[in-house]
Amino acid sequence: MKYLFKEWETVRKKFKGRRLLLFLDFDGTVVPIARTPDKVVLPDESAALLSKLARSPQADVAFISGRSLKDVRRRVGLRGVVYSGNHGLEIRGKRINFTVSLPLGYHEAVKKISNILKRKASSVPGAFVEDKGLSLSLHYRLADKKSVPGLRSAFYAAVASFLSCRKVRVRPGKMVLELRPAVDWDKGSAVSWILRRQTRLPGGRNIFPFYLGDDVTDRDAFRALKGKGITVSVGRNKRLCADYYLKNQSEVVEFLRRIYGELR
Repeated sequence: MKYLFKEWETVRKKFKGRRLLLFLDFDGTVVPIARTPDKVVLPDESAALLSKLARSPQADVAFISGRSLKDVRRRVGLRGVVYSGNHGLEIRGKRINFTVSLPLGYHEAVKKISNILKRKASSVPGAFVEDKGLSLSLHYRLADKKSVPGLRSAFYAAVASFLSCRKVRVRPGKMVLELRPAVDWDKGSAVSWILRRQTRLPGGRNIFPFYLGDDVTDRDAFRALKGKGITVSVGRNKRLCADYYLKNQSEVVEFLRRIYGELR
């Protein structure tokens, strides 16, 4: 995996003269991961750069987040961009209103699992359940390390029967366990869907996609764009199989500055 800024001239030649489609994960990419999800705030400089890029006739911006659609839209707060929440399960934008079809009984299953996990998490300081409507997360970043095995065991016990009847799936993340519907859809599917839609619009054949992400949940998107654009891991994590890496969120801001400068 190569350092993006060291290879900037090479990268620059690949997208020069093309219309850019910037796919961005939110937590850990555009903003640092906070102690709890509700503490995250989009920095003013990042918001200003993203707003300029969204208004540029040479670029489109799409957020592909694990947060609920409502939450990521509220925290980003920009018009003229595409928002995808719950790891791609719901997508909204200009003339876009898409939600993946869910397995029969999925909402009832999530409600039961949520009740069980909330009782368990309430007895473990630092652990909490985030119910995002179409998905659910058990966070244990702030929990004592000794309690983590018990939390993980409780999670898998709560979902076991629903896993066996293929109503739900489990995906691990950074100090979190994610519960999602058992459908063949992920961030990679969402990125491919958006890219196909954009390429059908006037001038769409000239689109060049970027994807920036930091977590294992972004690996599906990196794979989907292999050979079609440029993928960038925030943090040098070779397991993500990205083309390039940036060191941290500060460098993501610098990336946005450079992109905006190139488009100008």
